Amino acid sequence: MTSIKEQAAISRLLSFLQEWDNAGKVARSHILDKFIETNRGKTAPELEQEFSQGASLFLVRLTTSLRITYVTDSCLEKLLRSIGIFLSAVSSNRYLIEFLEVGGVLTLLEILGLEKIKEEAKKESVKLLQVIANSGRTYKELICESYGVRSIAEFLAKSKSEETQEEVQVLLDSLVHGNPKYQNQVYKGLIALLPCESPKAQQLSLQTLRTAQSIIGTTHPSIVDCVLKVLGTMHLEVQYEAIELIKDLVGYDVRQALLKGLVALLIPSVKETSKLQAKILSGRDLLRWGCLGQGRGVSCLTAAPSSDPSVLQLTPSLPMFLQQAAAAKAIGVLARNDMSIAEELLYLHVVHGLMAAMGNMDHSNSQRLASLTLECFVQMFPLVAEHVRKGMGEELYQLFLSNAEDLYMKLDSIQADILAANKVNVTKALRLHGSSYSMNILYGSHDSAQMAYLTHFEKEDVESKE
Repeated sequence: MTSIKEQAAISRLLSFLQEWDNAGKVARSHILDKFIETNRGKTAPELEQEFSQGASLFLVRLTTSLRITYVTDSCLEKLLRSIGIFLSAVSSNRYLIEFLEVGGVLTLLEILGLEKIKEEAKKESVKLLQVIANSGRTYKELICESYGVRSIAEFLAKSKSEETQEEVQVLLDSLVHGNPKYQNQVYKGLIALLPCESPKAQQLSLQTLRTAQSIIGTTHPSIVDCVLKVLGTMHLEVQYEAIELIKDLVGYDVRQALLKGLVALLIPSVKETSKLQAKILSGRDLLRWGCLGQGRGVSCLTAAPSSDPSVLQLTPSLPMFLQQAAAAKAIGVLARNDMSIAEELLYLHVVHGLMAAMGNMDHSNSQRLASLTLECFVQMFPLVAEHVRKGMGEELYQLFLSNAEDLYMKLDSIQADILAANKVNVTKALRLHGSSYSMNILYGSHDSAQMAYLTHFEKEDVESKE
């Protein structure tokens, strides 16, 4: 027989459950407020004590209400927080299983895709998915098997709240750890996010990709093109993360494709530049002599089709020039960090590309960053210094040596054209003189391993020319 005290507790529980069952929308909202306030942070045994060993009876009512009302957003945020108290409680595995058995994961994922639901409620849904994912490998697999990676990634791209997006990043990071069966799915989902329009989503995806890449150990072929396209962003925080990922990727099998892609970005294709030539030329004089800096423009702007000639607008060429500038910056970072990469870049005609970028009078940041990176190669390799001097001419070369960073502000149109049309070919010089001579010119004697390394790229360059 139960004691009088136990009977009283059961009576209170039944009275509470009856109150919930008979309550309307407003009354249920008040019940949830009180529940959240009094039970936040409690363990599973404490919740059982609070509900006279019948906490699951209230949880099932919460999950049922969630499944019935989530489309209408009725008390949704409070419902999710209340369920979260059960799922995140210490020793709450029983509650978690009960929630999952009624399709809890599918409901949470569907909430992320509904436009009418408020952002705060979606954030609570993400937090519940975090709790589930952190409960173990089996639960991570359940989320992924429910097409969770796709739903979560799409929500990250569409979310307007940076705080919510950061919560999604935590969830994706959890899904890529300790989830060998589906970690590649998460990795591919992160790559697919890179072209999205949200700078914050791009930034967070790049950060998480670095972690995923180190866990997986192999690369997906599409990652090179996707990361290089991200370099066309106007957001420096996104560009920074892209370059950090590039620094990691050169340690994998995509190294050569990545370096070739970076060098190619230094000289935009003829097809692209021909489309923009008329627009660029129409605004060039205004940019050079206008009020946007010290006598010339500092970004890719052109005169707007307006009666007011002082009104300027962005041109379609801006992403292309942003890519050019970022590529010059990335090449400089890689070359300074690793001498072998700097050597490989020489065989990919990086010197010619950097000088051409320095002649881009329509985007000063390309000029500045290309100049700084070229200075790095000139200081590292005497052979490069010799060819750059010949390509620039003595006067321009001395101007370059005196202050590479500010050179773009001192160039006239003739000097810019000399740079843009340069024919400098350090690779040809290396090939003509032979590997052993080339390395003596570069920086003295090298060991046999380094000799073999350079000879490989010399041979590859010859074959590509044939």
